[in-house]
Amino acid sequence: MSSDMIPAGASGATVRLTMAQALVRYLDALRIQTAQGVVPLFGGVFSIFGHGNVAGMGEALYQFRDSLPTYRAHNEQAMAHSAIAYAKAQMRQRMMAVTTSIGPGATNLLTAAALAHVNRLPVLLLPGDVFVSRRPDPVLQQLEDFRDPGISVNDAFRPLSRFFDRICYPEQLLSALPRAVQVLTDAAQCGPVTLALPQDVQTMAFDYPLDFFSPPTIVPRVQPPAETELAQAAALLQQARQPLLVAGGGVLYGEASEALRRFAERHGIPVAETQAGKSALPWSHALQLGAIGVTGSPAANAMAQQADVVIAVGTRLQDFTTGSHTLFGQARLLNLNVNAMDALKWHGTALQCDARLGLEALSDRLEGWRSQAAWTARAQELAQAWRERATQITSRTDTGSQLPYDGEVIGAVQRSLADSPRQDIVVCAAGTLPAELHKLWRAGRPGAYHVEYGFSCMGYELAGGLGVKMAQPEREVIVIVGDGSYLMMNSEIATSVMLDKKLIIVVLDNRGYGCINRLQQACGGAPFNNMLEDCLQSGHGAPTIDFAAHARALGALGENVKTIGELEAALQRARAADRTYLVCIDTDATRTTDEGGCWWEVAVPEVSPRAQVQQARSRYEQERQAQSL
Repeated sequence: MSSDMIPAGASGATVRLTMAQALVRYLDALRIQTAQGVVPLFGGVFSIFGHGNVAGMGEALYQFRDSLPTYRAHNEQAMAHSAIAYAKAQMRQRMMAVTTSIGPGATNLLTAAALAHVNRLPVLLLPGDVFVSRRPDPVLQQLEDFRDPGISVNDAFRPLSRFFDRICYPEQLLSALPRAVQVLTDAAQCGPVTLALPQDVQTMAFDYPLDFFSPPTIVPRVQPPAETELAQAAALLQQARQPLLVAGGGVLYGEASEALRRFAERHGIPVAETQAGKSALPWSHALQLGAIGVTGSPAANAMAQQADVVIAVGTRLQDFTTGSHTLFGQARLLNLNVNAMDALKWHGTALQCDARLGLEALSDRLEGWRSQAAWTARAQELAQAWRERATQITSRTDTGSQLPYDGEVIGAVQRSLADSPRQDIVVCAAGTLPAELHKLWRAGRPGAYHVEYGFSCMGYELAGGLGVKMAQPEREVIVIVGDGSYLMMNSEIATSVMLDKKLIIVVLDNRGYGCINRLQQACGGAPFNNMLEDCLQSGHGAPTIDFAAHARALGALGENVKTIGELEAALQRARAADRTYLVCIDTDATRTTDEGGCWWEVAVPEVSPRAQVQQARSRYEQERQAQSL
């Protein structure tokens, strides 16, 4: 009989605990089998206390503070980002929980919940909730729905969670917790789980079966391919002469990087990578074409336009990968994915299974089969040409009278890794930088590239960097962030100092939202409300922000530099520092890497008095003709 079926007292021995104490004790007891051995499933709990969780959850967490550490943050959304980044850096094998008060503490988690849902990353959200008894209603921070008094702000988590439950009785944990953990650790269902915790129920006691707190060690399940689907996939590939493999995040989470390399080499298939899949194959590999799609390399996109079969492994096939369904519409699609919905996308042949098991089984079925020799040779030629061109771009150190742009800054950061034995991790999320990093960053090992681009959430960068450092404390974590994202969320710099989790932060200051400013003009719009100089101002006007001084005010070290040479010298000082170190450099908001990329559908107004918008609409309608449905 599983623990969620045990009635109170059925096994004999019981222990009387509050609901909050039982929840924390259960989380503390969970273990998972990994390649490194059996380890705790939860690396800790992030918390900002308030009147909805300080008395119940706070008291329970205090009791287990030595074995299940509680981390104090400065912003609820940020601490959830840190927890999510921790799980991503652990390849979804370990995770964290997050607890908040009711009201704004809870709703601050909503953006992070959406981010985790989109990116298929596990995090346990434990927001406080209003009184089930309703005796003191309405309490401070309570939302009142006059149609349904049972609704609280936590119901907003329902569409943002893979599993949602409100714990209205202490004994409800006996079924809710095992189900929550099953979702968090299931490769196909993985995502955010929300357990809303009414503050009165947190403090209620119940006689819990003692064996509930001895859960079995979790052994992650890997799904083998079904025989029928495997045969169909092999038959499709045996007809292919010019196949292309697109590696997504599922390759990394499924620990399938080595299987991917063997598959590509054995069958002569070039590989392109999504944002989530980047680092699945080393940058230097002969069959590595680089980034695919809107932010893709010219090598990968050229081969995608000529491929007759595309093998999509562990990818959601979002529009940046497919060029809004224009990039490889001429090819037949094979979707190898553990998630059934992803495996069915874009009318593809589905192979629903674990990435490693699927690639290995498919390779065995294709014994003796290889792609056309000329196709493989062409891929290697284009891949090498792109590596050489990318090196030229990132090697520029003298920008003359121009401000440096992102690609040149990336080159300086990359060179600072040359003598590092620790195999650093780069972290980023939104704006221009993910596009430039996707093209230009040289990822040499799985997990060295950590960019959140499923939700492309500004503000993730610094909090995410903290989570990565907590997961991989032996590695240098380099956060590359624009001034816009920095200003949205930066408070966890203080947390990184407090926890002695050093980050190297490189801020590129282009005085506004440069990425969206360029998109605005590409759609025919006038520069408006993106760059600081184009915003409504009065009085003193837009401030000149000293990001290094701001970082120092939060307890970190910081300096401003002007040139690529000064940046390289500052990065060496940052590496030698004993705490979080920020380096800020002014950059050009107009320049980007010209090579690569493809069309991305952004709807343009059908009617406008601006001639530029009318022209952009005409281009938009022409480009749509190439879309596959």
